[in-house]
Amino acid sequence: MKTSNTTRYIKRTQKDYSLSFKLQVVEEIEQGLLTKSQAKTKYGIESISTVTRWLKKYGKFDWEHQIASSMSQTPEQKILELEAKIKLLEKQKARAEHLAERADKKVIIFDMLVDMAEKEYDIKIRKNYTPELLNSTKKTNKKP
Repeated sequence: MKTSNTTRYIKRTQKDYSLSFKLQVVEEIEQGLLTKSQAKTKYGIESISTVTRWLKKYGKFDWEHQIASSMSQTPEQKILELEAKIKLLEKQKARAEHLAERADKKVIIFDMLVDMAEKEYDIKIRKNYTPELLNSTKKTNKKP
């Protein structure tokens, strides 16, 4: 049997891969040191899909929101791509609206709590600025 200078690993089953091993392979691929097929060969990984799964799970690339490459596409493919972008934007818009509504509700609740605290403890929590006071503060803060 011939021995070579490069280290060859024997093939393993999926359950043999430790988390640190998976992270090492993912890091080498993301740094551009290896391709998926080179990593498969070098480390004796059963299939490229295993490496791809590790990249999706442990890598830094956002696989969920990736945009298809813009090679020559048929009109149908362009329509499908645009529809996918529209769905993503609609999801993002709905999420932003939800967060804005939630923030508005928090402001209302906070105001109610401050009102209750002011009545209960008979103290002023909010500062009431008069327009004259606001104007005088602005003038003193300006630099010549």
